[in-house]
Amino acid sequence: MPSKSLYWASPLLVVNVLFGHNFPVFAQPKEEPEVEQNLTEEEEQEIFIIITDQILNQPVFAPFRREATVRDSSRPVYVINREQMEAQGARTVQEALRYLPGILSDGTSGGQLGAQSGQIIRGGNSAQVLILLDGRPINDVGFFGGFDLSNFTTDNIERIELLPGGSSTLYGSDALGGVINIVSRRGTGETPQVSVRANVGSFGLNEQAISSRGETNGVSWAVGYTRTQSDNNFPFRIDRIGLQSQRENADVLYNNFNVQLAGNMGDRHNLTFNALYLNKDFGVAGGIPIPNSTGAFNSLTPLARQSTNEVLLDLTLASKLGEGEDSLLTTRIYGDFLDYNFNNPTPFGGEDQVNRRALGLQVQHNWQITPTQNITYGFDYRNTRADNTTINNNLSTLNYDGNIAQQAIFASYAVDFSPQFNLNLGLRQDFNSLVNGSFTSPSVGARYHITPQTTLRANYGRSFRAPQVLNLEGLGAFNVVGNPELKPERGNSFDIGIDQQLGNRGLLRLTFFSNRIDNLINFEFGNPSTYSNIGEIRTTGLEADLNVQIAPNIFGFANYTLNNPRILRDNNPAIEGNQLSFRGANRLNVGIAYERNIYLALILSNLNSYFVDNANTESLPGYTTMDFKTRIPLSGNVNFTGAIDNIFDRQYEQFPGFPALGRNFRVGLSATF
Repeated sequence: MPSKSLYWASPLLVVNVLFGHNFPVFAQPKEEPEVEQNLTEEEEQEIFIIITDQILNQPVFAPFRREATVRDSSRPVYVINREQMEAQGARTVQEALRYLPGILSDGTSGGQLGAQSGQIIRGGNSAQVLILLDGRPINDVGFFGGFDLSNFTTDNIERIELLPGGSSTLYGSDALGGVINIVSRRGTGETPQVSVRANVGSFGLNEQAISSRGETNGVSWAVGYTRTQSDNNFPFRIDRIGLQSQRENADVLYNNFNVQLAGNMGDRHNLTFNALYLNKDFGVAGGIPIPNSTGAFNSLTPLARQSTNEVLLDLTLASKLGEGEDSLLTTRIYGDFLDYNFNNPTPFGGEDQVNRRALGLQVQHNWQITPTQNITYGFDYRNTRADNTTINNNLSTLNYDGNIAQQAIFASYAVDFSPQFNLNLGLRQDFNSLVNGSFTSPSVGARYHITPQTTLRANYGRSFRAPQVLNLEGLGAFNVVGNPELKPERGNSFDIGIDQQLGNRGLLRLTFFSNRIDNLINFEFGNPSTYSNIGEIRTTGLEADLNVQIAPNIFGFANYTLNNPRILRDNNPAIEGNQLSFRGANRLNVGIAYERNIYLALILSNLNSYFVDNANTESLPGYTTMDFKTRIPLSGNVNFTGAIDNIFDRQYEQFPGFPALGRNFRVGLSATF
């Protein structure tokens, strides 16, 4: 008979895996050991857990810019942790976000591994969603904006935090729709630990990863390497144009490395160094020509390729001030270096190169003034230099070579007026050298416990997004003129919600939101083309998240995201009042899992139809997929993992002319020593 601790760990692990919450796995059985020893095997299997406490007590950083819990936040925040990513077989951050509420993350260039990500949160597109790595920004402010989350493999990730709603008060530019914070894994324990895994699957999938963590002579360390490859030559069908064919030139190869070293410098100081290398090389398949105005025209050849090499470095010193544990000063310096190359060797094609480096500094002080008052304040600085060159017919054209200096001061204050009522206030002042502008971002949030089972939440915040180098300087090789008079995009975000505990075995979280963005930076076609501040949108909607234990060893979840983005103002009055293209899709995820000695899960995902043009004359049909996940222990430290995604081989497009992946599978082994 398996040990009792495995039976306690097993249901907790299921909730970790299925619901995306970071629960301590072996926490529950300490209170009644004598009773457990007398249980029969059947009784040991039938374990109920306190889901509400485990969800609300999970650690998060993004809503506070300091470590706290979901329970402490007036903002809705959703988490996917290490155990869930492993059980789902999520290979990239883009894939890991798939089943969370509050986000549309399927991407815009097909569903195969390596296809460019696209994250839409509360009407904000990828460039309007801020991506953080351990709390510091990694968004591109030179070329495309945003960050391609398909570049980021998951073996080095402890958890991912999704924070919908404007967040410029804490993090500055680009946080109009929301924030995604990627938390890296850390070294732990005096006994070194080595983990390995290997997977194979459909369409030439081949994965290998090795990592090690531990502590030696007071220095903790975590190192890892991941290699992932897939041919991605998959069959597809686009029913609306009667096309059935084979997707080609969509292969991808990842080679990612990570290193982290951390150690104490005396009793009051801790120094941490992180280095991450992200390499992705892939074929650019382009779109399938389709007969409508938004259809992709494929001028790419089977030789078109793109590669990215990115190095992310940071050094952080955490210092405890005073004599107690109530004052922490954190100083971080960081650098990001990107080398991007796109090559389409045709008579009409060419090569596009982007080089970018960003250097930054974060200094912040977290001070627990009294047991009921906390203040976090500090200074941010980031300097980004980016250049873009196009080579065509041996003629090299420098499109832009620009520099952006961003700096800000910020403060956030939280006070508990009573055990039932909490209020938080925030203010940030940003300065941007590129547009010679300053931006003020206030916020306010409140949390009120009506009863021990019911909590109300409400938040308001202003946000902004500064123009990029590309917007201001243009692309000379493509007859695009920059506009140095561009103003920053502005956002006003409001949400109100309720957390309702369903006894000890369930939690329902509902959030109504309204997100308004004006001064939208639009691309205007012409001769030459340019950019302008035209447009205003408002997105209203609902985020619903339900987690329950249905029966002993059986767990379920459901979440629903409703988006209604409307164009309030545009240079074309005919489209005012219409739904904004691509951002009006609604997402439903429903899953059920059984966990005893093995883990089995079925997850249904539905996306409704959505418009692909602002005139609202053309749309893509919705689709429903069903995925199966399993994990079977083969021994105490070896697991078999398997998945079948899109079981019923649903054929659909995620973007006009970009077919998504049909039925596919993967199987593998993972082990920890």
